[in-house]
Amino acid sequence: MRVSVVGGSRIDEATADTARELGRVLADRDHTVVTGGLGGVMEAVSAGAREHDGHTIGILPGYDRADANEHVEEAIATGIGHARNGLVVLNGDAVVAVDGASGTLSELGYAGIHDRPTAGLGTFDAPHVHAVETPTDAVDYVESRTL
Repeated sequence: MRVSVVGGSRIDEATADTARELGRVLADRDHTVVTGGLGGVMEAVSAGAREHDGHTIGILPGYDRADANEHVEEAIATGIGHARNGLVVLNGDAVVAVDGASGTLSELGYAGIHDRPTAGLGTFDAPHVHAVETPTDAVDYVESRTL
């Protein structure tokens, strides 16, 4: 399954550790990681996935695929700025949010609109976001709603 991981582009080390662990768990369970392809949570989850031979896709806001972080295997340039947030969500079967700011909030909105099972690790409280404590809990939740 493809899991869209959304979250803050500027994060502290503890959040980066959480995102890396999430990437490792997703890879170990043979899920593809879809992100916005840049830094912060997007880079950390991609790094964790690649450490465990996972597959990563980055859907970029700009025109240049080379802008993707080094852990993105398949970069997709959109040239549509923040409007790409909807594409990040639509290209996953489920969503996991880690931390985040306004961009993450918009992605959570798209997740609700498109009825994607959504787990949240230290992120916004919304009716369709299931709060979890650990990366493993997040993956367990989205798997239970999609597989």
